[in-house]
Amino acid sequence: MLWGIGVTPETAPFEFERFEFVLLKRPAVRPEISDDEAEVIQAQHLAHLTRMHDEGHLVVAGPFDGQPDETLRGLCFYRTGSLERTRELVAQDPAVVAGRLECEVMFLYCQRGAIADPARREPR
Repeated sequence: MLWGIGVTPETAPFEFERFEFVLLKRPAVRPEISDDEAEVIQAQHLAHLTRMHDEGHLVVAGPFDGQPDETLRGLCFYRTGSLERTRELVAQDPAVVAGRLECEVMFLYCQRGAIADPARREPR
């Protein structure tokens, strides 16, 4: 049961859609790097996200602002079909490789169509 009240995706009054939800976080220990290096890694991080979207894996991604917990940096909604595949793709993110970000990956269920992607493609 997802909600502890006997409702599951199979018994809900509407159809669920499932995404892989990625929470981007600042690690407790980050390597010291120069501002120039940080800019390069950020550009590579954004290029990675663009590539993930272009390949049909990523639905949407964006940073947080105004959050009370500054370790929370942003989120991504992937559509790969599995947590394992999403973890593989996230592990390739240059910001993750460089130790600038760490990620938590889990499923998000929402009412079908609640998250629209006009360029929606099936994962490759």
